[in-house]
Amino acid sequence: MQRAIALSLLTSFVASLVAAGSKLAAQYVSVHVVVFSQYLVGFCLYLPLLMKRGTGAFQTQRFGLHCLRGLAGLGAFYAYYSAILHVSLVDATLLRNSAPLLVPLLALWFLGIRVPTKRWWPLAIGFVGVLVILRPVPENLSIWHLVGFAAAWMMAASMITTRLLTKTESNATVLLYYFTIALLVSAPMAIYSVTNAPLWVWLLLLALGLGLALALWLYTLAYRAVKPSVLSPVSYMSVVFAGAWGWLFWQELPSAWSYLGTGLVVISACVILWFGDDDTPVSPRPPA
Repeated sequence: MQRAIALSLLTSFVASLVAAGSKLAAQYVSVHVVVFSQYLVGFCLYLPLLMKRGTGAFQTQRFGLHCLRGLAGLGAFYAYYSAILHVSLVDATLLRNSAPLLVPLLALWFLGIRVPTKRWWPLAIGFVGVLVILRPVPENLSIWHLVGFAAAWMMAASMITTRLLTKTESNATVLLYYFTIALLVSAPMAIYSVTNAPLWVWLLLLALGLGLALALWLYTLAYRAVKPSVLSPVSYMSVVFAGAWGWLFWQELPSAWSYLGTGLVVISACVILWFGDDDTPVSPRPPA
């Protein structure tokens, strides 16, 4: 367990560095270029593994679900990287990491899967935390906070579609369609918006792509060893790290409201994930 916790901490640390680096890079190139470059590096790294499957990796009967997963994941990246340009790194990271709160609601709305009664109170606490961060009154509300929260919705959709796909599709097929769809959609916008930038920015983009691939690899290693309910509190260290980078590089100081909202969301998400490990699968809601 100690090894898994260490891997999860390292994952959060690397992921927070990628987020901070992306915020820096997006000050010199467009968000389209930042997103596309990270997908491109990841695709090139995974390509040797995907090629072992040959054309068989393309065989699927769930093309529409692959498209939904790819677009949701891509949209989450776009929304998150756009948000961190305009709001503090810690607020944007916390809003995106509220995705576990939204998974039960999306499963209820689109799949008809009932939410167990005991999960409603942690969901309510989590949404109170989100409202505390957003502070939806005219003088406080920022459209970019809402964009950061939109990243959570799209990440939740990506989580659900990934779970559905892995029941029938191989990992190679899921990865292949995910990277291919994301690259095809993001490439035209990246090419159209490409501009001159210092050499170090392009090297930074390469490092960010490698860092994201490393974070995904560490994440997989950690969650193979220990159930999510154990590691979920550790994964929220990415919010702490993001706050540190925001303060160090951009002098961003989280407000007391941000601290309070973060605490509520973290508690809520951890309880939901804990319940998720203990519950037996629930059946879809019967037709009316």
